[in-house]
Amino acid sequence: MTPEELLSILGRAEKLKENTRHCWIMPDRKESVADHTWRMTLMAMLLDGEPEFQDVDLDKVRRMCLIHDLGEAFTGDIPAFEKSDADGDRELAIFMNWVNTFPSPQREEWRALLTEMEELKTPEARVYKALDKLEAVISHDESDIRSWLPNEYELQLTYGAENMKVSPYFGRLRKVVDAWTRRKIAEASEEKKATDEAASEASH
Repeated sequence: MTPEELLSILGRAEKLKENTRHCWIMPDRKESVADHTWRMTLMAMLLDGEPEFQDVDLDKVRRMCLIHDLGEAFTGDIPAFEKSDADGDRELAIFMNWVNTFPSPQREEWRALLTEMEELKTPEARVYKALDKLEAVISHDESDIRSWLPNEYELQLTYGAENMKVSPYFGRLRKVVDAWTRRKIAEASEEKKATDEAASEASH
């Protein structure tokens, strides 16, 4: 890969710093796609040493995490509850066309990774996908609940649940995250109730 080719790829990847996701991580800043990608990769690194993943190539998982949303450098992010199969197909096609312009051996490696990720048949692909879903749920639990849409209260408890079946570890982790979600919703409900009662008393 020439320096010019490397810089061209990095220039496109830089868009993930700018392109935002649906989640607000601060009152005045949405999460970027790069934020999401970085923490997914960190999560994959934290799995090192866990007995359940000793037969999983976690280095490959981390490579999958790093590249999985690079198609959004062209299309931008579409929230999961709005994204259609056609949107996903278009994003993948654009991504693959871009990868086809890479020199060897990067072109072959990336194509193989993308195909494996899309098919979700290997342990590595299934672990990557579980991390993708989990990171999104965790980010939403970290955000101000006032930024949630009405449909997200239920979605937080169901999104990616099927993907957690890849291992008992993810099942345990998801239970902890779901408990966090339920506490967050309950606390918001209690806060709203107290606010409504105070407003009602003030009006009399």
